[in-house]
Amino acid sequence: MAAKDIIDKVTDKVTGSDKSSTTVTISSNGGEICIADGVVAMIAALAASETEGVCGVGDTYTSEIMSKVGIHDKTKGVKVAINDGIIKISMLISIKNGKSIPSVVQNVQNKVKASVENMTGMTVKTVNVRVISVEI
Repeated sequence: MAAKDIIDKVTDKVTGSDKSSTTVTISSNGGEICIADGVVAMIAALAASETEGVCGVGDTYTSEIMSKVGIHDKTKGVKVAINDGIIKISMLISIKNGKSIPSVVQNVQNKVKASVENMTGMTVKTVNVRVISVEI
């Protein structure tokens, strides 16, 4: 596979050309709102990164390589599954040295759940967090 093909494939993933979306029906005016899964992932990633004790979201090694070629994917390491308005989120985080892992993870789960529910109007069933590194 040529380098251009690889870059195009990665760019498609980052820009969301192959991302699915979920339709939420709003009863007040009978219209519909489509929320891309990537939008939910971005909300989750931002909420997690703003949590005290978190120094990174996602696979930092891959993110560093991607940023060197000009591709910045803030949702790397965040997976979202939406089924009938119920959201399940799984994410990878790095935490700061000296912080309590259970405490930081619980804060991430609470903040991500609240942010996604407030912004989308859908219910978050689970927020699974995997700590992949401790930054010094």
